[in-house]
Amino acid sequence: MKFILLFGPQAVGKMTIGEKLEKMTGLKLFHNHMTIELIHHFFEFETPSFQRLVNLFRHEIFEEVATSDLPGMIFTYVWAFDEKEDWDFVEKICDTFESKGAEVFFVELEAPLSIRLKRNTTPHRLDQKPTKRNIEQSENNLRHIHEKHRLNSAPGEITRDAYMRIDNSGLTAEETAYLIKERFNL
Repeated sequence: MKFILLFGPQAVGKMTIGEKLEKMTGLKLFHNHMTIELIHHFFEFETPSFQRLVNLFRHEIFEEVATSDLPGMIFTYVWAFDEKEDWDFVEKICDTFESKGAEVFFVELEAPLSIRLKRNTTPHRLDQKPTKRNIEQSENNLRHIHEKHRLNSAPGEITRDAYMRIDNSGLTAEETAYLIKERFNL
């Protein structure tokens, strides 16, 4: 079992790269908006019900996959490095998989805000993430989160051996996925 945590700021390309990596490796993609879009149908962002249910669904899926006969999973996540609860979440999901003998890989993506603002409006992103379709609201949220939180790690902050950081500003999703596949022999 392999678990890939594919993280980075909003609109850096996590879902699209995850889709390409899924096709290359057979590992199932669980992009973070799968739960967000489901729960947002019922509850608004930031409400206690929204947060509780998103976390509940994610953890139940992680538990089931970790004990299944699937070859593994790719999970995308926006990790706010300045928030302890995000560190705790990452530790918990890693523990879920590692306690069942899975290999855990960290892949961090980065790209400048200007590129991410362009990617924020791509047809594929808007098709897969209905909550992003109000472009003005989505762009304001992206800028706000960019200013409020540190969404990429500091040098040396990630200490795992199975870690790579990719500036995918000038790379296609396929090229980025291939780099990940090769680096971790997936």
